[in-house]
Amino acid sequence: MKAIILFGAPGSGKGTVAEKLKATTGYIHISTGDMLRDAVKKGTEVGREAEAYMKRGALVPDEVIIKLVEEKLDKGTPEDLYMFDGFPRTIPQAELLEKSLGRRGGKITHVIFLDTPREVLIQRLTGRRTCRKCGWNCHIINIPPKKAGICNVCGGELYQRPDDQESTIVNRLEVYNKQTESLIARYEQQKVLVKVNSNQNLEKLIEEIRQILK
Repeated sequence: MKAIILFGAPGSGKGTVAEKLKATTGYIHISTGDMLRDAVKKGTEVGREAEAYMKRGALVPDEVIIKLVEEKLDKGTPEDLYMFDGFPRTIPQAELLEKSLGRRGGKITHVIFLDTPREVLIQRLTGRRTCRKCGWNCHIINIPPKKAGICNVCGGELYQRPDDQESTIVNRLEVYNKQTESLIARYEQQKVLVKVNSNQNLEKLIEEIRQILK
């Protein structure tokens, strides 16, 4: 059992890269955010436990998140390849993941750090727009709507969510940098961290990562 981690700031493209790699490699994509929302929706035991924290406005504890991960790993085989997207984010989460993999004879082979200039992150995140009516998402530069301010799907009004405004984005990036600084150092020390430039053509980026994994 082997695992890789896609690591990078908000806006670095982790989700997009994960989807492309999943389609062209044997790696199983694990997004703890998606798993958490799915568990809550299905009302599983872990989902109910997580929802209790969420309803109080509290962060879901690491121990609950790792339960979701272990449930996923338990359904797999020793030969599986896993790709974690946006997890772990802290040293305690990293330690829990390493122990969980270790109990199953697995290990982390690569941490792919999607290195993105700060100004590019801000441009990517502040350019997002959402339809008030149907929730369709686009980007005013990368995936612009056919008509400015109008949803391609239902014709509703496009707006910028409060968490996509520049002042909020700058704060999120500062929090992310402080939170992950020690984690980056940990993976560098373990000699598994590989930095790649994510501000390039997507196909070239995917091919670069594929070559690293080989």
